[in-house]
Amino acid sequence: MSTKEAVVKLVQRALEREPRVNLHRNPIRIDFAAGAVVLEGEVPDLAAKKLALEHAAAIEGVRGVVDRLRVLPAERRGDGAMRDSLAGFLLREPELQNCAMRVRTKGRLEVLREAADAASGYIEMAIDDGLITLEGRVISLSHKRVAGVLAWWTPGCRDVINSLDVQPDEEDNDAEVIDALGLVLEMDPMVQADQVRASCHDYVVTLDGYLRTEEERHQVELDAWCVFGVDRVVNRIEVRR
Repeated sequence: MSTKEAVVKLVQRALEREPRVNLHRNPIRIDFAAGAVVLEGEVPDLAAKKLALEHAAAIEGVRGVVDRLRVLPAERRGDGAMRDSLAGFLLREPELQNCAMRVRTKGRLEVLREAADAASGYIEMAIDDGLITLEGRVISLSHKRVAGVLAWWTPGCRDVINSLDVQPDEEDNDAEVIDALGLVLEMDPMVQADQVRASCHDYVVTLDGYLRTEEERHQVELDAWCVFGVDRVVNRIEVRR
């Protein structure tokens, strides 16, 4: 058996053992070249995507992972409709009210809002076949994370590349993740943020508390997975009707 075949088999076994990944329902193509595993296919949610990438990266001899996984959206939408939804989210979000907003469509740049001043930063969005790309400059890691979550919340979104630069530089840590998650849960009208307690250690978020429905419990977990930098989510929230 060649090295490539051995690595591909090890990755496949790791994915088969992961309960959030269902290779029978959502097949993932696995390749290995120049020390990197390539994963390509559609997965049911962001949790499955992140966990699949984590398992592939943990295989001995793998020096990198090429991510070509896309999330199956709850509804299929055209890029134009997605741009309108995302632009509305970003323009209405109070945390981002001082940022300039721009949208790039087929090489053409449209300014949606000018910044209050140059130091407030800007966000430039582009959408291609359900893939949302965010570029520009923001003033904090929380701003970067909030913008990324709004992108993931956009109906029809299949993936997000969050390339927003943070200036001035901030040191990222678990406390920054929790601060951003708190903002996100307050933003989400589908959850009772005051009923949720969250902690983070080495970018693993643990959720505790009591909520009314299983749907709300699941939504809080999805919100945590959407936060940039979160590697894993442990959901210990209980449902109490």
